[in-house]
Amino acid sequence: MAKTFTVTITDAEEKAFAWDTVDPEGWVENVVKNKCRQTIDRLYDAEVIRMTDDDDVSTIPADKNTVVNNAVVKTAKQRQDEALDPE
Repeated sequence: MAKTFTVTITDAEEKAFAWDTVDPEGWVENVVKNKCRQTIDRLYDAEVIRMTDDDDVSTIPADKNTVVNNAVVKTAKQRQDEALDPE
C-alpha cells in the first residue's frame, strides 16, 4: 500500500522555495524517501536483534522490506500518547 502526502504552501513560500531549489517537488520527495530509508534501516536492525534474541524465531527473512513489514511495532504517535498519558 502506498501513501500520498500533500503539502500546501503559500505563494510566498512557493516563490522562495523555487528561488532556492531547482526542483522543489523532487527535493521534497527526496527528503521524505531518504527519511524513510534511514528509518527502515533502523527498524530492520532493531528487528533483527529482537529476532536473534528470541528463541522462538527459527528463521529471519533475507528481504529487509519483509522484516520491516512484518514487524509488530507501535507508531511514534502511539508511543508519544502512551508517554504523555500512562494508564
